[in-house]
Amino acid sequence: MYKSIIALVASAAMLTACNSDLANEKEKPSENEQQKETKAGPEKNKWSSLPEYDEIIEQIGEKDYTLNKETDNDDKRVFLIELNGEKQYKTIFIKRTNRLKIIEINGNGEVYDKIIQ
Repeated sequence: MYKSIIALVASAAMLTACNSDLANEKEKPSENEQQKETKAGPEKNKWSSLPEYDEIIEQIGEKDYTLNKETDNDDKRVFLIELNGEKQYKTIFIKRTNRLKIIEINGNGEVYDKIIQ
């Protein structure tokens, strides 16, 4: 009796172990899917939790920008935003007052200067 129970449990464990490999293969993204990610993909996740992020993207457009943090202290956070290696915008977020300033480096100057909610 015990031998048949042990054999049944052992065979069930082996079948379960063999089946889990197939499930893991289905969950893994293929190499083609991984190559489709752009530089903005991981970076968007990195900065999207910031209170000023949505307003910055709304004002400058959703292109393949690279955000480089210049300063982040208790008073303010400053980003230089690049597109294809060229600096396009500078953002200044004053934390105490929630004021966001967006400055276009090669052109119009100040693009945005408001208190955000």
